Amino acid sequence: MSQWSEAATLTQQKHPDLVDDDSSGAFSGFESDEEQDKNNIELELEKAVFGDKVGFHERLKYHGTVENGLVGSVAHRVTVGKNVEGETQDNLRDIADADLFILDSGPSVKPPLLSRSDDDADANTDESEAVWHDSDDDRIVVSLQANLRLRKLRVYEDDDLINGRQYTKRLRRQFERLNPVPLWVVQSRAKKSPDNNRNKNTKALSDSESDSASEGEISADSGELSAPPLAKLLQQPGALLSSETDISKGKRKLRPEVIDIQRTKDIGVAQPSAITSLEFHPSHPLLISSGPASTISMHHVSPHPPNPNPLLTSLHINSTPLSTTVFQPPTGSRILFAGRRRYFHSWDLSTGRIDKISRLYGRQSEQKSMERFKMSSCGRWMGLVGSRRKGGGLINVLDARTSQWIAEVRVESNGGVADFEWWGDGEGLTVIGKGGEAVEWDGRQRMIVGRWVDEGAVGTTVVAMGGRGSGARDLGGDRWVAVGSSSGVVNVYDRKNWGSGKVPPRPRPSRAFDQLTTATSHLAFSPDGQLIVMASRWKRDALRLVHLPSCTVYRNWPTSSTPLGQITALAISPGSDLLAVANEQGKIRLWEIRA
Repeated sequence: MSQWSEAATLTQQKHPDLVDDDSSGAFSGFESDEEQDKNNIELELEKAVFGDKVGFHERLKYHGTVENGLVGSVAHRVTVGKNVEGETQDNLRDIADADLFILDSGPSVKPPLLSRSDDDADANTDESEAVWHDSDDDRIVVSLQANLRLRKLRVYEDDDLINGRQYTKRLRRQFERLNPVPLWVVQSRAKKSPDNNRNKNTKALSDSESDSASEGEISADSGELSAPPLAKLLQQPGALLSSETDISKGKRKLRPEVIDIQRTKDIGVAQPSAITSLEFHPSHPLLISSGPASTISMHHVSPHPPNPNPLLTSLHINSTPLSTTVFQPPTGSRILFAGRRRYFHSWDLSTGRIDKISRLYGRQSEQKSMERFKMSSCGRWMGLVGSRRKGGGLINVLDARTSQWIAEVRVESNGGVADFEWWGDGEGLTVIGKGGEAVEWDGRQRMIVGRWVDEGAVGTTVVAMGGRGSGARDLGGDRWVAVGSSSGVVNVYDRKNWGSGKVPPRPRPSRAFDQLTTATSHLAFSPDGQLIVMASRWKRDALRLVHLPSCTVYRNWPTSSTPLGQITALAISPGSDLLAVANEQGKIRLWEIRA
């Protein structure tokens, strides 16, 4: 028997269903051409892979129907299952859940590569005004999300990629938002072309003053436009030269021991350094401040929402830490400022011109620094504390208009000049040395008319005068003089009975205040003469208020929770109704004195 016969016999014994009954040992798969019947498993697999004819024809009916979408495919499957298979709708349970339900999440539309906001949509309107455009701006792509400093230019949260032209427009809009367009610019443009530029200039001004692009537009028919306070002052010639005051000076009488004082909004934000100089404008609601950061800040005193006490302007002087900054009385049209340098500056607010006065001819050796100076109340004289201490101390008196040297005032005191103060009428000054020796100098006679010594003086630090109009006319009309010392004791003297040639050599103080435990650094009288503010910068929250003429300390303010800090400067408004206090953190607190 051959090998093929043995293999066939063995296969037939193991798998008789694969071999025909009438075969003689040969494989039917090799010798028969008849098609074999397919079992159920093969039919199901073939239908799943290749489909069937009925399903193919039914799918052709729904092919290309856009509005049916996924719903059409599901309806097709249900129809096939009912009509072809002959089943009822109960057989829907055989259909997968994913085919029966659709999650409608809305249209999925990707944003364009380069965003185009509403404010950029009118770019074509500006193209007619521009003389030339750089074609590279359209090819530049700037990402607003990648750079943290550019996120403020976004119109909406997902705003990211913009081209160069849109980037330029948004930078310009941000600049105008931080630097409002002056009203006089808008008015001058309107005069040149009132019909074409009226709406455009009005919109530009409103956008620059608004906080958001969508809410900052003001139509031309909305009435009188608002402008920053400084622009209102500058748009009228001589507005800062006006002697009329905008601050109410209603005469009111303060009660002793208890004062009605209310904190208002702070002046601006914290500055980068301590504030060493603080002063109110004599006739307008303005406040200037300066310090070692070499920057002068001017704020509009208006503690009312939505923008309380806004910053009007600032001036930075390179490499000049400022010690003293004052308005020139009586108009306040100039600002004088100086640091520990051989020069000082003058800033004319009406013209914007800044002059530098660099030397005092013939007095260079006596005036090596001009950091400590004071202006007379009449505005004609300027007093500078001299640097030379040999034989005592001296004050150099200059003409405020020409900056020429006029005279000098010497005081015989160990350690030099502690401080000085101009008389109320500006025609003389009181100089006090560190040893407590004081002199009264009359500028009309150019001579010393009186000498006196502070009682119990131990290291005199500061002097102040107040109560103008109720004292001796020969000595400027000031009734009160206060002297502070390194021990914290403040002596207050009544000058009502003093006069030229009648100054007592050792006067007795009306009251000695010992509430301060560290050296007195600041003394200030209110312009109405009813209040004294005394403070020390060497201890936190060291400030007290004294009522005049009763010479009593107010017991209800400040309290332990009053946020004063370490005081470096203070000022009282010309109306005696506002108290500004600055500290080493660079913050300016403001309180309203009511009664």
